[in-house]
Amino acid sequence: MPAIDRTRLTELLAAEQATYTDRHPRSRSLFEEGGNLFGRVPMTWMNKWTGGFPLYLDRAAGNRITDVDGHTYVDFALGDTGAMAGHSPRPTVEAVSRRVGELGGVTTMLPTQDAQWVGAELTRRFGMPLWSFTLSATDANRWALRLARLATGKPKVLVFAYCYHGSVDEAFALPGPDGKAESRPGNVAPPVALDLTTRAATWNDLASVERELAHGDVAAILTEPALTNIGIVLPEPGFLEGLRELASRHGALLMIDETHTFSVGWGGATRAWDLEPDVVVIGKSIGGGIPSGAYGITEQVATSVTRHTDSGDADIVDVGGVGGTLAGNALSTAAMRATLDAVLTEDAFAHMTQLATAFTEGVQRTLDELDVPWSITQLGARAEYRFTRPAPRSGEESAAAHDDEVDAYMHLAMCNRGILMTPFHNMALMCPDTTRGDVDRHTSTFREVRSPLRLSSPPARRGASCQAAGRDEATRRRRSPGDRRVASSRQLVARSGRC
Repeated sequence: MPAIDRTRLTELLAAEQATYTDRHPRSRSLFEEGGNLFGRVPMTWMNKWTGGFPLYLDRAAGNRITDVDGHTYVDFALGDTGAMAGHSPRPTVEAVSRRVGELGGVTTMLPTQDAQWVGAELTRRFGMPLWSFTLSATDANRWALRLARLATGKPKVLVFAYCYHGSVDEAFALPGPDGKAESRPGNVAPPVALDLTTRAATWNDLASVERELAHGDVAAILTEPALTNIGIVLPEPGFLEGLRELASRHGALLMIDETHTFSVGWGGATRAWDLEPDVVVIGKSIGGGIPSGAYGITEQVATSVTRHTDSGDADIVDVGGVGGTLAGNALSTAAMRATLDAVLTEDAFAHMTQLATAFTEGVQRTLDELDVPWSITQLGARAEYRFTRPAPRSGEESAAAHDDEVDAYMHLAMCNRGILMTPFHNMALMCPDTTRGDVDRHTSTFREVRSPLRLSSPPARRGASCQAAGRDEATRRRRSPGDRRVASSRQLVARSGRC
């Protein structure tokens, strides 16, 4: 594919950076005053925002955010899915206010009647009959993995390269050249070598999954229904069905993490795509912004777990490693009930998905008209563009398409024009408050900021040589913050005839 004119990109990025700095003096000042915060921010991920310092929040409502410098933005980031319900949705605010201000008891280590309502609603949506609550999807994944190991008597988890399951230790793994799982670059001090806890496979490659399961030591396949944190990488036809069949054949549980893929519909990909998991995990959005998470299990998994707890081999009611003091508290269950009952409804998802389709069509139309070798992929109410064409088929291919400079330019340019995209990637999420006008504004702004990125050579035909594509891919790899060892990705592309 033709390369972007890097000299022109550097000039454009410098101009956008200057504009960003000039327009946000108060945000910059607050960042500089944050000397008692590690990284000068409340949580180090907030430094991912492009521009040298993050915007500082003044207020937010629906899909609008206003910063401390008085600028208001159309928010397509939505807290990287945490605010899928929109910012401070009225039913959630009312339920939380009633619990805190009228009833009292934010956290008491006592159940409320809201908990059963939420459990029943999650069963209606995702099919799992039994649920337990957490305060994040990370914890839900951690605790469910413990139960999976207990239920199966096996020690390891199988994950996919460049998957996302929060900060679960076992998930930061890539397939190594010798077949053993190895740590992803940047993984902070893993407690043990990854091959002791994890087997890693390649997304959309059932042969790689079967090869790892054949060792007989995998308790669970932990997966999203589509990769979502390395761009959106959709499953190919038959892949998820193949995972179910392979898990059953090798005595492993199939564990579906719907935290991001909840965007597919009111029952996530599990309902929309007729998946048959043994465990479902969800978090972030179901509490309308209040920390919430949950995992659901089948009756069969529950029976396998209680067989060990009844015999005294494991303890899930005290300090056995499953549960937490604040989990399932009165505030979070009230928030989940209100959000699921009155905000993230079936009608809301229909509206959100329709807008995401319009978003996708607007970006694709621009890419086609400008002959830009990028791609965009939709996953229900979310969509994301990636700096390569065609859309990647695996995490490795998608990682190879990353470009720090282009990413920084696109985020800054959109922000300077009043649009926030997810800082970790170029994902846009719709919420119930998003309008067609917001989507059309993005389409026109996307065209405005992408048009100046001239190519250093005329756009290649889609059938151009894979050798040329490989040279450009090597350039992108040098700029990728992810795995630098992605030569295998180019080989995959060449074997499949995809450029």
